[in-house]
Amino acid sequence: MNALTLTAKRVDGNPRISFDEAGSGPPLVFLHGIGGNRTNWREQQSAMSDLCTTISWDARGYGRSEDYEGPLEFRLFGEDLARLLDARGIEKAHLVGLSMGARILLDFFSFASNRVATLTLCDCFYSFGSALSSDKQAEFIALRQEPLLKGKTLADLAPNLIHSLVGPNCPEDIKNKIFESITALHVDSYLKTIASSTTFDVINQLKDINVPVQLMFGEYDRLTPPAIGEKMMLEIPNAHMDVIENSGHLCNMEQPVAFNTVLRKFLESNLTLASFKS
Repeated sequence: MNALTLTAKRVDGNPRISFDEAGSGPPLVFLHGIGGNRTNWREQQSAMSDLCTTISWDARGYGRSEDYEGPLEFRLFGEDLARLLDARGIEKAHLVGLSMGARILLDFFSFASNRVATLTLCDCFYSFGSALSSDKQAEFIALRQEPLLKGKTLADLAPNLIHSLVGPNCPEDIKNKIFESITALHVDSYLKTIASSTTFDVINQLKDINVPVQLMFGEYDRLTPPAIGEKMMLEIPNAHMDVIENSGHLCNMEQPVAFNTVLRKFLESNLTLASFKS
């Protein structure tokens, strides 16, 4: 593990987007999940900063990034990502996303494939309506949206949500980090993101992905089980999948060593595909 020196940076515009950067080499960008923020990728930035220039962002309405007016069109996340790449002078990036972050990348590829060197897609669904069972669709809303609309706080909903996400042997210190992420959410933006997630569907676009793809799914992920990844692997031409043992939905946090081993091997095989603009 490398000593991590982070530099806090910001992309101007509406809204302003914050990110942390560390390391040197080809660009590598990490995108967090719906209940997370940039700090969820600390272990990955530390492990990869000798190999790449690592960037972990706060999506619009998350962490240090600004909130925004009006409803959320999911495509806006991808447009924000394009702004970040432009601001940092990135031609093509290695892109890593977990859950919502992976869905942002799937959408981003559909309109900005020329900015993508590789995709690492973790613990995600490709369609809310067809990839998740009706029970899981209902649970997704019930655990996240309904308590807040009934006046509960983020701290109120966090324990049940964490229990639904992590594997059976998740260490307490990791649960505490997840709790910190959930209780730091911007409630209004979080609710907008949940609403936009229920219409997400890129099932017909998977076959068009023509860059190297690494899929990672937690062995005990109950929201997006490995079976979803297996279906994605059949659709995406150049995809490889690893199941992260003894992990739930947050495989990068629950099993960082195993996650980083898979990611590093994948990046080393494709390192020169990513570059800054000359």
